[in-house]
Amino acid sequence: MSDHRALVLDEVRKYHQEQEQQADRGFEPGVTEIWPSGAVLDEEDRLALVEAALEMRIAAGRSSRKFESAFARRLGRRKAHLTNSGSSANLLAVSALTSPHLEDRRLRPGDEVITVAAGFPTTVNPILQNGLVPVFVDVDLGTYNTTADRVAAAIGPRTRAIIIAHALGNPFEVAEITQLAEEHELFLIEDNCDAVGSRYDGKLTGTFGDLTTVSFYPAHHLTMGEGGCVLTSNLALARIVESLRDWGRDCWCEPGENDKCLKRFQYQMGTLPAGYDHKYIFSHVGYNLKATDIQAALGLSQLTKLDAFIDARKRNWSRLHDGLAGVPHLLLPSATPRSDPSWFGFALTVDVEAPFTRAEFVDFLEGRRIGTRRLFAGNLTRHPAYIDQPHRVVGSLVNSDVITDQTFWIGVYPGLTDEMIDYVVDSVKEFVEARG
Repeated sequence: MSDHRALVLDEVRKYHQEQEQQADRGFEPGVTEIWPSGAVLDEEDRLALVEAALEMRIAAGRSSRKFESAFARRLGRRKAHLTNSGSSANLLAVSALTSPHLEDRRLRPGDEVITVAAGFPTTVNPILQNGLVPVFVDVDLGTYNTTADRVAAAIGPRTRAIIIAHALGNPFEVAEITQLAEEHELFLIEDNCDAVGSRYDGKLTGTFGDLTTVSFYPAHHLTMGEGGCVLTSNLALARIVESLRDWGRDCWCEPGENDKCLKRFQYQMGTLPAGYDHKYIFSHVGYNLKATDIQAALGLSQLTKLDAFIDARKRNWSRLHDGLAGVPHLLLPSATPRSDPSWFGFALTVDVEAPFTRAEFVDFLEGRRIGTRRLFAGNLTRHPAYIDQPHRVVGSLVNSDVITDQTFWIGVYPGLTDEMIDYVVDSVKEFVEARG
């Protein structure tokens, strides 16, 4: 390390410590904001960002490849491809299933993809963006996940795939739904954006599906600021995802690499002339959805703390659950049977017969600087963006409607302290008790 570089990084450490001291004013009830989610960043994270910047690694490169390899190993998948967001990861995962390289298995316009109505738009949008038809099913209250029975009932003659998110870190019945997918020759995409570190039947979520997606937005388990990832153990799908992410090109050389295949000028594809430069042959209608090395450097630093983050989320969720047990008029969340969630949030559903409304409850909490969030879109089919879009609904969406009207969630992320959690519990109890 050069003297100048060492000096800069030493000053960064000092700067970080100064910032921490200035920000450490302690928790003041009703004044300090209790966020529902957020990034937990330390000195090593700041150093990682600055070090990458000093090396001017402004595009995808060494850190990106290192993170992809480390994250794939962590989730037990053979390949991981970084993207610029979790939303892009979902777009790539669904788009990959439409690739001509899949021949008879490829999804075509009009084919159906089963998903849930009570979710986040970016799980559903890629279905529509690829000319496919979402088939919406309901979820259970409490777990906020759908079931294998509902998915089985939704399978029709044009069903070709399933994409479902693990709700707030709580696994859906992913082993059973994987078996359904195999029996009916359907693709399964696990949206694991909220559930890194969760387990079902002792196995990590994100390891069941043909493809898995993750988000590194600041609200999630790990952050790169922005960013996402597509993972798979199917090498053919991995190659398709890489092509779609990297402009749709057929070449697999990294930026700055040449002739990795040792036959760069020996290809003949499409109706191009023989010997056309492989770096500029395009086999998919793709995008540029790559992340940068600066983001990946932060991701590598964050990855070293993943176990601690997961433990903190579980601990905060349990402290909330224990503290709120028995409080009337509220449905507390519950883990899906046989699961061990790495929780993203703590959902609360107000009973329709309660002597107060969800809106009154949320207003009270927000007035105490306790941040709340809706359970994403509630029932997506009721939103203006989707009313006129082609879709099919199987069964009742009554629970999705309850979620739309009665449900919200509060935070469990690692930045919350026991003192904050206890204040949330006391505030909830005070509100409910005051209204009988």
